[in-house]
Amino acid sequence: MKIWIPLFIILIAFLAGCNRSNSDRRKYQIFKYNEYAGITSLDPAFARSMNNMWAVNQLFNGLVQFDEKLKVTPCIAKSWTISNNGQTYLFHLRTDVWFHSDTVFPQGKSRKVVANDFVYSFNRLINPKVASPGAWVFEPVDITNPVSAFEALNDSTLVIHLKKAFPPFLGLLCMQYCSVVPPEAIMRYGDDFRNHPVGTGPFQLKLWKEGVKMVLTRNPHYFEIENGKQLPFLDAVSISFIVDKQAAFLEFIKGNLDFMSGIDASYKDEVLTRSGKLKEKYKDKINLLRQPYLNTEYLGFYVGNTTDQSNPLNDIRIRQAINYGFDRVKMVKHLRNSIGIPGIYGFIPTGMPGFDSTKTIGYSYQPEKSRQLLLKAGYPNGRGLPPIKLITNASYLDLCKYIQQQLNQIGFDIRIDVTPPATLREMMAQGKAPFFRGSWIADYPDAENYLSLFYSKNHSPIGPNYTHFNNKSFDQLFEQSRTIVNDTARYALYTKMDHLIINEAPIVVLYYDEVLRFTSKRVSGLGNNPMNLVTLKHVKIMF
Repeated sequence: MKIWIPLFIILIAFLAGCNRSNSDRRKYQIFKYNEYAGITSLDPAFARSMNNMWAVNQLFNGLVQFDEKLKVTPCIAKSWTISNNGQTYLFHLRTDVWFHSDTVFPQGKSRKVVANDFVYSFNRLINPKVASPGAWVFEPVDITNPVSAFEALNDSTLVIHLKKAFPPFLGLLCMQYCSVVPPEAIMRYGDDFRNHPVGTGPFQLKLWKEGVKMVLTRNPHYFEIENGKQLPFLDAVSISFIVDKQAAFLEFIKGNLDFMSGIDASYKDEVLTRSGKLKEKYKDKINLLRQPYLNTEYLGFYVGNTTDQSNPLNDIRIRQAINYGFDRVKMVKHLRNSIGIPGIYGFIPTGMPGFDSTKTIGYSYQPEKSRQLLLKAGYPNGRGLPPIKLITNASYLDLCKYIQQQLNQIGFDIRIDVTPPATLREMMAQGKAPFFRGSWIADYPDAENYLSLFYSKNHSPIGPNYTHFNNKSFDQLFEQSRTIVNDTARYALYTKMDHLIINEAPIVVLYYDEVLRFTSKRVSGLGNNPMNLVTLKHVKIMF
């Protein structure tokens, strides 16, 4: 902790020299949070993990952005039009957006963002030499001719040409991968751009001592306005890297941190009641924000080898019996302190735009129906049914033991195999996990992202279809949905596909996760969203 003192002094010294009014200098608005997983890069081309994305989101902007309801709104692009065939996107850019001041520019100042900067940034993202994990974002774009794929008609007009219509494309452009970067900075810093970022965002990097501390300070030339006032309201953001989650929790309770995301088993019962409410002793100290998270937790069946008669999981009745055989409501209440929504609908999570709980009904706890399905499959009360191995990692062992206990009462013989996360992912990718625990967090807020897990052309290891589900009717609906621009019509097809998945039961939906955010009482404007993206430009610290 001693190293924090000189770093804090550096921050205060910097702020003291800022050109702020006397009234503003009375109290500095410094927002403090911890990132236990660390930050590996501030280059948006490598904003793959949530910990990197949060930091990058404060430093960079893209053409468009999400609001709290995941509606696509303007950012550097003030407006746009989409051609009738859904293949050409024309963006009109703001002319008052400047990159952060940096020595790569004349006199160490800055320059305005122009359309060619986006052309450069997007081509950089898909360049194999860069090896960005976000290159897939532009898969819908016709990059056979990169010169015409991204086209700057003039300094304030950008055109993107798609191979064919892809309605979720605007949502993809909201991802941090698609942030604009200045060519001068990439050419100057090369790989060191990861720790020398030059963006357009509301904050700019002041200090980064890896594994210890990161400080972001207010961008005095930021272009966005809220209620007549320039964003951001904060003077600085201070990020610590305490690895131990319980230690970070104690720092938060002591008031040394302003924000904490999610909750760990080590202090879950200390803070929350069984019903997921804040315990009485914390209600006057902290605020709890919660809402659906675009994350579906599930169990998956490998159904890619239907000729194997010895595998009972190839029988749809066995898969359905497992789905009916345990109580999701009690599981979420007792094992997760009611964090999450029981998975009694489809695979598409409750926070997804277009989700309608009245249109997709999944599996509820019906033990008698489970037993009847076992009987129809030729295993009365489970007699003669071979043992079934469920592969998971240690983090989900309690959930799997709960499911094991309830299914064993039905007549199943569930055996649990605990394996490291990396090993489990490899087994899933190679089709070597007949029954496994998985999860899917949305990359973009369109149900196509979830349904792609069941498209036959996405069989792992090429794609994310780990179950190797293969259904011609599903594939036809999936391909049809990708050509429909109208949201209502597309959502109707999504519902049909979700119904089909539930009926065929290649998965067992456990629960739809929730975003939990804890803040100190002095924080306002943080908000919440189903993507769990942290945006700090609206935040204020009250004294």
